[in-house]
Amino acid sequence: MNVRDLEPADRARQLPPVIQGGMGVGVSSWRLARQVANNGGLGVISGVASDLLVARWLQDGDLEGHVRAAMAEYPDQDYVAATLKRFFRPAGREPGAPFRPIPRLDHHQRLDAVRLAVLGAFVQVRMAKQGHDNPVGINLLEKIQLWTPATLYGAMLAGVDAVLVGAGLPTHIPRLLDDYANGRPVSLPIDVAGSESSDELVISLTPHEVVPPAPQTLPRPVFLAIISSHILGAYLARDDSTRPDGFVVEGPTAGGHNAPPRRMELDESGEPIYGERDVVDLDKLAKVGLPYWLAGGQASPKHVVAARAAGAQGVQIGTVFALCHESGLSEPLRTALRVSLDAGTAEVRTDPRASPTGFPFKVVQMAGTVADPAVSTKRERICDLGYLRTPYRRDDGTIGQRCPAEPIDAYVRKGGVVEDTEGRKCLCNGLMSSAGVPQIRPDGGAEPPLLTLGQDLEAVHALLEMFPDGWSAADVMQWLLSDLDASGATGSSG
Repeated sequence: MNVRDLEPADRARQLPPVIQGGMGVGVSSWRLARQVANNGGLGVISGVASDLLVARWLQDGDLEGHVRAAMAEYPDQDYVAATLKRFFRPAGREPGAPFRPIPRLDHHQRLDAVRLAVLGAFVQVRMAKQGHDNPVGINLLEKIQLWTPATLYGAMLAGVDAVLVGAGLPTHIPRLLDDYANGRPVSLPIDVAGSESSDELVISLTPHEVVPPAPQTLPRPVFLAIISSHILGAYLARDDSTRPDGFVVEGPTAGGHNAPPRRMELDESGEPIYGERDVVDLDKLAKVGLPYWLAGGQASPKHVVAARAAGAQGVQIGTVFALCHESGLSEPLRTALRVSLDAGTAEVRTDPRASPTGFPFKVVQMAGTVADPAVSTKRERICDLGYLRTPYRRDDGTIGQRCPAEPIDAYVRKGGVVEDTEGRKCLCNGLMSSAGVPQIRPDGGAEPPLLTLGQDLEAVHALLEMFPDGWSAADVMQWLLSDLDASGATGSSG
């Protein structure tokens, strides 16, 4: 039987024992996801800012032609031609030249912005699936709601096998996937600050309006909810409309965004304190009856074996993949980070203030990045990418957009509280810079990078001993799976 003929929860149990994390803007690149998938894992691309990444890759010349090859498979070739005319520069940009801006997606859901978001997700998934039939997933942040319908549709058009969603409560994702699979329009309620009802703002996407030759049906991917609490897992599984097909259970040492502790207290260094109440009760989660993977401090062959022996399907791992040759981190930055980690000069902190989302966020403390006070104090506050903006209700009843990392006066003028701006970092610009396509300012300067990794670096040091000049995704996968066959450990059958 073809795996796609199984029910989604049964297909989830067929996924590999190692899931590569969906890291940052472009760090979980299509190259990385493809190599992980080809070496026995679930390769995962980041679904954040796919529209912007694809537009910038085209402006940098798409030197190997991968973006245009994926675009050639898109159903709406008229739109592809228009996009190439708008963004593709065969010779690339002149040094120091700014990127051409893309249409900005907001609560109005302008058609040109929606179409580019759909195309961006399609292109990334198609590139990750080039030349093989192994599973590939896409990772989304629930907090970035305005892009969710378009990103999911583009990924499903490209045949994505799994959708992973974290940083929020992804109650609407199963319904969206079901509707798209059956060719139906979708709608998504959007959180609006200052509104009393969650149904005051609803965005919609009708497939045939966005992609004129839209297929009537699409393969329905597996949905894995990223959670940090067995209570949340039970809550999501209580009803067919919200039930995922499995879970990724993320601990507080994992990179990127983390769930806040049940009780927000900070230690002497200003980091959140996680205690026993923040540990997931896996016995209670297992009773929910859905497969799950463990994330955060799980990067070693022994952890893969132990997770499966304990009833999990396997593990999700990010940090060691972020440092792979194929990751989307710019090569000079990746090399500098690896050297700093080897020398012990790069610390990873859980910053409770950095992310505009309000979630704690792992930030690498390294010179030359946004975490460096000498860099951050010189950076002008600006919000010109806007993926983490929040819709809010104005006094006149209309809806605006604001971000606590934008200029303070602008945020307060929009009804925000000045205390919310303290310590905020522009993740959008910082992560885009880390991916090698930074925003260029009028003076020709580039936005500084912002780096995130997990706090458990034991696996990094183990790999540095084996591969002092760096490693590939294949090296990591071979290492992670090295003890699995001999152990005979198997995951839960649900």
